[in-house]
Amino acid sequence: MKNICVLVSGGGTNLQALIDAEKSGVIKNGKITCVISSKEGVYALERAKQNGIPTRVMPRKDYADVATYTKAVTDALLEEKADLIVYAGFMTILDEQIVKAFPYKMINIHPALIPSFCGKGYYGLHVHEAVLQRGVKISGATVHFVTEVCDGGPIILQGTVPVLDDDTPEVLQKRIMENVEWKLLPQAVSLFCEDKIELVGERTYIKK
Repeated sequence: MKNICVLVSGGGTNLQALIDAEKSGVIKNGKITCVISSKEGVYALERAKQNGIPTRVMPRKDYADVATYTKAVTDALLEEKADLIVYAGFMTILDEQIVKAFPYKMINIHPALIPSFCGKGYYGLHVHEAVLQRGVKISGATVHFVTEVCDGGPIILQGTVPVLDDDTPEVLQKRIMENVEWKLLPQAVSLFCEDKIELVGERTYIKK
């Protein structure tokens, strides 16, 4: 059974999707053992508490710089014996220290089809605003490994939704979350915990 540690910064809807998936048996061979938040008082911490999951609050503002903060979070994850780290709406930048400590053991979900609409500045509603401005006809979400390159790690899973003519960024965001993010992230977590993701260079292959 692999220890899953989830990093959060906000409401925790993706965390809730993971909690529900673990309870229903969608996630196999994995258990959420810790939730770490970069902010105090966020609802994600309440979700963890309601489900008996230990939490740590590590406010970014309490640390002098990115390097100091990254070391603190990395040390915490090592203490928690994390086998898999899931970025679930974690809005704080960490440096290469954590990547070196947990190579290809961290995954993130990005609300667009990488390599489009990703990288620095593409987060939250900004992603969906850019999608609508460009006029693409499909969008979706991507689960990928976290590396030193922002949104640049190997892609694990992708899913799509149509972009409709009358969409607002908020409406599109909700469609992607409900139809893609909340389903895809638990699937990817389970695949990792079952050792079904094979990495060859920059590509992943899902073992049957």
